[in-house]
Amino acid sequence: MARENINDLMAFLVVARERSFTKAAARIGVSQSALSHTIRQLETRLGVRLLTRTTRAVSLTDAGERLLNGIAPHFDEIEAQLDALGELRDKPAGTIRITASDHAIKHVLWPKLCKFLPEYPEIKVELVLDNGLTDIVNERYDAGVRMGDQLAKDMISARISPDFCLAVVGSASYFAKYPQPVHPSDLTGHACINFRFPGSGRLYAWEFEENGREVKIRVDGQLTFNHIFHSLEAVLDGFGLAYIPEEIILPYVEDGRLIRVLRKFSPYWDGYHLYYPSRRQSSPAFVALVEALRHRE
Repeated sequence: MARENINDLMAFLVVARERSFTKAAARIGVSQSALSHTIRQLETRLGVRLLTRTTRAVSLTDAGERLLNGIAPHFDEIEAQLDALGELRDKPAGTIRITASDHAIKHVLWPKLCKFLPEYPEIKVELVLDNGLTDIVNERYDAGVRMGDQLAKDMISARISPDFCLAVVGSASYFAKYPQPVHPSDLTGHACINFRFPGSGRLYAWEFEENGREVKIRVDGQLTFNHIFHSLEAVLDGFGLAYIPEEIILPYVEDGRLIRVLRKFSPYWDGYHLYYPSRRQSSPAFVALVEALRHRE
């Protein structure tokens, strides 16, 4: 195959995955006009339209979808094999892209990475905050972080944290005005700070456990966030109650700024896991990172 055909196919692959000429051009390092010209040339040679362009979006035609599904695994395998050549180097090297929630990044990944990275100066790590359930294959991440019960069956995973629970908290100033709830059902009479999942757009129903039975409560209030640390700021400022991972709120409970309630109803959840595709050819850098992140009792 001629080199220009390979380059054009690689350009198409980036545009198809990004669904944007602007993002694809930035990733490849070329101008949008040059990239658009490359795609038009490829479509002319193949004799079919691969992409449908509008002023706001780029979508795949049936032919484009078929080409993407056909060539993407092969280019991914080539990239994986090139990464694997790092085994011949003296030290693990390369860039590893991970998507994770705000809580996982701050309280699980970063405490371990700040010890790991100085030992491996040739390894680069890109952390992308996403509180949704990202498709790491389509979004071209090397790995993602989710709780154990959210893992897809076709993924390899490694536990990177212990189990954890959420805590219902309110500020001392809030509870100076309103009584403390004694049962999850009491939350319907309180101002609560909601959390909205990116991607799906749905609001999180606060989950509790009573006598081995799951209890879900739909709460209401003035504020909704998709970032857990914004919820923390709001509850500290007295805007209502929030349901936040226990380890985040403990320092504020200890110094008296927050008061924890409904503790006996808050169940423990399966901890965070690093997950990645089963077909991934693991580089020495990736193997070293997984071992550094792995949770040990």
